[in-house]
Amino acid sequence: MRDKLLGWYEIYKRDLPWRRRGGAYAVLVSEMMLQQTGVETVIRYYEPFLRCFPDVYALAAADEQAVLACWKGLGYYSRARSLHRIAKIVTEEYGGEFPQTAQGWLAMPGVGPYIAGAVMSIAYGKPYPAVDGNVLRVVSRAFALREDITRPSARREAEARVRAMMTDKNAGDLTQALMELGALVCRPSSPGCTDCPWNEDCKARKLGIENELPVRKPRGRARTVALWAALVETEDKVLLCYRGGERLLGRLWGLPVAEKREGAAPETLFFEKYGLKLNAGEMAGTALHVFTHQRWEMDIVRYTTDEQIKPGSSEWQWTHWESIDEKPIPTAFMRILDGERKKRSGACEYNGFR
Repeated sequence: MRDKLLGWYEIYKRDLPWRRRGGAYAVLVSEMMLQQTGVETVIRYYEPFLRCFPDVYALAAADEQAVLACWKGLGYYSRARSLHRIAKIVTEEYGGEFPQTAQGWLAMPGVGPYIAGAVMSIAYGKPYPAVDGNVLRVVSRAFALREDITRPSARREAEARVRAMMTDKNAGDLTQALMELGALVCRPSSPGCTDCPWNEDCKARKLGIENELPVRKPRGRARTVALWAALVETEDKVLLCYRGGERLLGRLWGLPVAEKREGAAPETLFFEKYGLKLNAGEMAGTALHVFTHQRWEMDIVRYTTDEQIKPGSSEWQWTHWESIDEKPIPTAFMRILDGERKKRSGACEYNGFR
């Protein structure tokens, strides 16, 4: 099975930008980006990020806001912060040398067994399994493993199966081949079994249960939060607030938002939360943003003012519309700002911010 998989990978592997580079830094950046994010999206961000921060020293020396701005659009910003912290630890405490052991990687912020295994196998050629969702699915089907893959014991079983296939000579290619097989052939639905190098070996296919595996406990529904969002504008600027103390999208820039309360006007809520004194605004549309465990349904209120008001608390900045792209603003707000910017320029008619 190992030889069949590696032979298939040699023929069908994709030409991905991180596969053209070597070394732990290039692998670490790609794997951090690929967590919770699709390959096609990461392709657009990977090379620009490395142009901004070509090595661990450049990343360590950068300001966090610059790192977050370069990461903007990838989401899950804690990954960028962890990557930045790793760079500082490596340069300040280890002389620029990355850990050489899995235990050393696991001690780094934001690094779990998957990232540690990916760097150890791909960058260093060491036989450490890197089991992500794709690999869990492939292994569960190949060996007809029926345990719920959200359970730690199921992951340990998958890691043991992968480790049994690994040697020092093939570790990196095997890790990438398993990921590739899950991405291209052994898909979540309608797996391409006829194109699979393991089509004669797969136990799930022999049993006719390939579409029933892997077993996964249903995820709970995301909690819906109803919010007001404020577009406070002058002729050429928009008011942004720094979300320093927020748990969700913290230490990023965005629009003022306040959770709705029955009977309370949005202006009242913005004053209570931010000390922001606003006259009555006009409805500008709605926006929806879905996080893993939370769903934001936002009603957007536009406030137009001739002078730059100064809120009574928090950190605020009046930002030129042309300068918005330079700030680390998450997609939840950037979609609204982009829509408003296009509307102001006459590039399109308003059709909502969804």
